[in-house]
Amino acid sequence: MSRDHGPSIKDDETYEALREDGASRQKAAAIANAQANPDMHPSKTGGAHPPYEEWTKDDLLTRARELDVKGRSKMTKGALIKALRA
Repeated sequence: MSRDHGPSIKDDETYEALREDGASRQKAAAIANAQANPDMHPSKTGGAHPPYEEWTKDDLLTRARELDVKGRSKMTKGALIKALRA
């Protein structure tokens, strides 16, 4: 049985599952609330970009620059992918 997380969390069960998987409170709440809202379809809107493995190194560097990843200019493609996922 899932715990009641108050009125700000619309789907307690999904929230708890995401938290157990390591999602932050904010991310878990956003996903749980989006899935509970019939007007939103998070599973349909996600995954619009190909996986990082299919990106060029230049594209990965651009994204790392947007996210202000430290040491990005010296990273290999694999290191960039790992840093972007972290």
